Amino acid sequence: MASRSSFSCRSRAHLPDDGRVLNAVREAGIPLLPLELMKRLQVNAIDRAVFKAQLEQLVKRGVLFANRKGALCLPAALDVVVGTVLGHPDGYGFLELDEGGDDLYLSPQEMFKALHGDKVAARRLVRSERGRAEAEILDVLERGQRDIVGRLHQRHGVWFVVAEDRRVNQDFLLTPEGRGTAKVDDIVVVEVVEPPSASHEAIVRIKEVLGAANNDGIEIEIALRKHALPFVFSEAAERSAEKLGDCVKPSDIKGRRDLRDLPLVTIDGETARDFDDAVYATRAGKNFRLIVAIADVSHYVKDGGALDRAARERGNSVYFPRRVIPMLPETLSNGLCSLNPAADRLVMACDMLVSAKGIVQHYEFYPAVIHSQARLTYTEVWNYLSHGATHPAMKSEEVRESLDTLYILFKRFFEQRQKRGAIDFETTEMEMHFDARGKIEKITPLVRNDAHRLIEECMLAANVCAAEMIRAHHVQSLFRVHEGPTPEKLAALRTFLALCALRLGGGEKPTTKDYAKLLEQIRERDDKDLLQTLLLRSLQRAEYSPDEKGHFGLAYPAYTHFTSPIRRYPDLLVHRTLKAILAGKTYQPKGDSWDALGEHCSMTERRADEATRDVETWLKCLYMQRHLNEVMMGTVSGVTNFGLFVTLDGLSIDGLVHVTELGRDYFRFDAVRHTLTGQHGGVVYTLAQRVAVRVIRVDSDAGKIDFSLWEGELPDAGISQGGKDKSTVKRAKKVK
Repeated sequence: MASRSSFSCRSRAHLPDDGRVLNAVREAGIPLLPLELMKRLQVNAIDRAVFKAQLEQLVKRGVLFANRKGALCLPAALDVVVGTVLGHPDGYGFLELDEGGDDLYLSPQEMFKALHGDKVAARRLVRSERGRAEAEILDVLERGQRDIVGRLHQRHGVWFVVAEDRRVNQDFLLTPEGRGTAKVDDIVVVEVVEPPSASHEAIVRIKEVLGAANNDGIEIEIALRKHALPFVFSEAAERSAEKLGDCVKPSDIKGRRDLRDLPLVTIDGETARDFDDAVYATRAGKNFRLIVAIADVSHYVKDGGALDRAARERGNSVYFPRRVIPMLPETLSNGLCSLNPAADRLVMACDMLVSAKGIVQHYEFYPAVIHSQARLTYTEVWNYLSHGATHPAMKSEEVRESLDTLYILFKRFFEQRQKRGAIDFETTEMEMHFDARGKIEKITPLVRNDAHRLIEECMLAANVCAAEMIRAHHVQSLFRVHEGPTPEKLAALRTFLALCALRLGGGEKPTTKDYAKLLEQIRERDDKDLLQTLLLRSLQRAEYSPDEKGHFGLAYPAYTHFTSPIRRYPDLLVHRTLKAILAGKTYQPKGDSWDALGEHCSMTERRADEATRDVETWLKCLYMQRHLNEVMMGTVSGVTNFGLFVTLDGLSIDGLVHVTELGRDYFRFDAVRHTLTGQHGGVVYTLAQRVAVRVIRVDSDAGKIDFSLWEGELPDAGISQGGKDKSTVKRAKKVK
């Protein structure tokens, strides 16, 4: 056995690499059959099975293309491109090219050949009459998804599934034996048995019945599967977590600094259960000492182990209304790693000396052990700071002194934030309140106070110190990168601002201060929320990368995430990097490059955002179904050629007023001015316009709410959360 294994390894080492394979096909100048290619490259008969698998991978990746006769060709020679199919709810799609550049249009007919997310080889077509570049799908190289979540239907004796992901705009046929006991309108997970083609629909079988569409919590079950979110830990991960126990062992404390006598406390939301960070501050002469202690997850989750593999796959915890999908098993996330009060816990401490002006003059990272003195909420801390109201957890004078010092320090940090010109977007989050049956009772604004901001500034300081330490030692890790506007987005923003008699400074390369200055100018305007949204959308999305590109929004030359290793994998990687630096070593993650890890963690973050947005949209639709035909006030938040998007006051719920609901007229859309203008009547609809709307349709499956404009009696204060209009009513002017 040993000699056979050695021979296998030795023969594989002599196989031609991908570069030699591609050169051989290129030099041939004609398509080559696999056997012809093997002869050219002098591949031994014993190695041919392995080499064939290598060729299959090259075809699967789109590096080579196999024609109908099985001959291998270079895609470029055939004008073949490789990309990912992006479906659209209206039936057409686009091909996102691996090589970059503009997407290619896929007609509804072409979309019958593939599903959203499939990797395909395609041929560019000449531009259509509409002037857009199109593509013809030649072959599906890799299926993006074999499992589909959808609703079961039956029509004329035919059973089929309609996908919940509207980008998959195809019906999936069930074989008679593939339905099992599932009923009409059940939400099911199906496996694609036979993929779709130009001549027939996909054939599927049911793998799992999630339940009726109106079941409590079904929206989360759908989102988990629709977005392929891992939500079950492997047995190996669960066993590894159980072996760690539920308390800190004496051997774990050895070699750590003992901070158990310091009045460190956690400050989080009322419903939080995973406490990543504890804080403490005291006077140090004219300066301040600030300690930000972060759960030492890396002590328990070892690189390459079962827990690490699970955490890396998930990338982050996902927070749905009423349910959390943790990155780590709850015995760790809510137990051993969580900085629970009155318990010894291992931490990585960032110990900072901060000047009276709020500038970090010195910092030090070290492993420590703490004993949190209290689990405080933002509300409790704000009541104490603003009104002197104490809580039993604040009975310690040391805790109160630390809170007082933290508040002073926060104000100094905030002054530096303003001098730095960091962008301070005043966004309002909405909080859903549920009844005993899991239905939304009301939606209210989530009020942020200085207790939130206090913790935020402390975390920012620790994150900046972590980034600076990584830079100072010239090692690789993951940075949190946020780049400024692209030229295209900047041009569009400036055009719209000019129409509002506003100007963004900075020329072709505006700075963060330019954005902050404009935000201050619009602070008192009625359309500030809309303008702020447009400013935010002009910036690129933040991501994780080993490249130092700075954080535009926060105005930091380098920034990273260090403070949430229980719920974010990048933070865990940063902890390992810092520990390696302290030990005089260099940390290189097992299995993946830093570039690949940055891309993966950015993807899992986007995936979580999309999943939570889907769940919130579903719940908002259910809420709005109880308000059909009711009248509400809102603001035009989007203008398109097919109508107006309106955001309802006090609910952060969007709906569409279709162009056919705007009156009997032809409407001209101006993409620059964001307006719809009636060609006959001259009525103009524009961004930020205040309108009254009536709820006319709600489609939970599609996540769509339709409004019509209302021209009758208008409530002064909109609709009450209970569903009945309790405000005084006045006669409204006609909507114009």
